Amino acid sequence: MPEDALYIGFFTNFAGVNPVLVRTVTENLFMAEKTEQHKKSIRFFNDREVRAVWDEEQNCWWFSATDVVRAINDEPDYTKAGNYWRWLKRKLKQEGVEFVSATHGFKFEAPDGKLRVADILNSESVVLLAKNYPNNRANDFLDWFTYSDNTIDGQSKKKAYQLFESDLLKTAEPGSIKCLQQIHAYLFGGLYDFAGQIRTKNISKGGFTFANCMHFSDTLQAIERMPETTFDEIMDKYVEMNVAHPFMEGNGRSTRIWLDLMLKRSLKRCVDWSQIDKNEYLSAMRESVSDSTHIKALVQPALTTKIHDREMFMKGIDYSYYYEQE
Repeated sequence: MPEDALYIGFFTNFAGVNPVLVRTVTENLFMAEKTEQHKKSIRFFNDREVRAVWDEEQNCWWFSATDVVRAINDEPDYTKAGNYWRWLKRKLKQEGVEFVSATHGFKFEAPDGKLRVADILNSESVVLLAKNYPNNRANDFLDWFTYSDNTIDGQSKKKAYQLFESDLLKTAEPGSIKCLQQIHAYLFGGLYDFAGQIRTKNISKGGFTFANCMHFSDTLQAIERMPETTFDEIMDKYVEMNVAHPFMEGNGRSTRIWLDLMLKRSLKRCVDWSQIDKNEYLSAMRESVSDSTHIKALVQPALTTKIHDREMFMKGIDYSYYYEQE
C-alpha cells in the first residue's frame, strides 16, 4: 500500500479488515526494529490521547486499549486504566464477548518514556468495547469515535496528513502570503467555499477583534516583508499573522504549518508540538497580542532538528488540530 494512503485512511471505514480482534502484542527483536517504521497517529477525546499505529499487512489502524479506557473513564492514571482494561476484558469474556488474540510487535510509549508492548484494538473492536461498556459510560466516546472523522475538521485533517507527500511543501515560498493561502486552500479545499481566500469580513473571537479586513492590503504586505532569519524574527512574524487572522476559519491550523516552514528554511528546525501543552499554548497566543515572551518561551525548547521526519510532521498535525477542539 502506498505510504500516502496510510494517513488518508485513518479512522475511515476499514474494508477488508478481519473480524473483531484484540491483539495482545509480544516482543521480539525483529518486530522491535520494524516497529520504528510503523506510522502512528493520535486523536483526543476530552483531552485524553487515543494513540494508534498502522498495520500495513491488515490494512488498518490499531488503537491502544489502555488509551481507549483512559479516555472513556477520564482516568489520568495509566496503571489504573491498564488494570481496568484487563478486568473488563475478563468480564466481557465471561459474558460471551470474547476477543481473538494474536501476536505482533506494536509498541506504545509508556509513562516512563520507554516503548512497551500493549493490548491493541482495531476500529471494530473499539466500537464493540464501547457498546458493551458498563453503565453505558462510553456513549459519548462512541459518538465521537464513530462520527468525528466525518466532520469538516476530520476531513481537513486527512488532507493535512497528505501534505507531507505533496509538492506544496517543497515549492511554496515560506513566509509569503501566497504560501499561507496555498496551505489553507489545501487543507480546506472542497470543505469551505472561501478556502485559500483572504477574508472580506471582520471577525472576532473570545471578545478579541482581529485585524480590520479593510486594511489587509497594507497589513498583509507589511507582515510578508518582516524578516525571518532568527527565531525571534520568525516568531514575531507568526504572531503578527495570528493577529491578522486572514481567513474566515482555519487560521491556526494553517499558520502553524506556515511557521514550521519558516523555521525549517531559516533555522533547520521545526516545532515538536506534542511538547507544548494545549492550554498553555492558547493562553500564550492570547497574551502575544501585547507580549510574545510567553509563546516564544514555549516554542523554543520544543524545537527539533527532525525536519524531514514523517512521524514528527504527522504528530504536529494531530496536536495542531487538537488545539482547535473546544
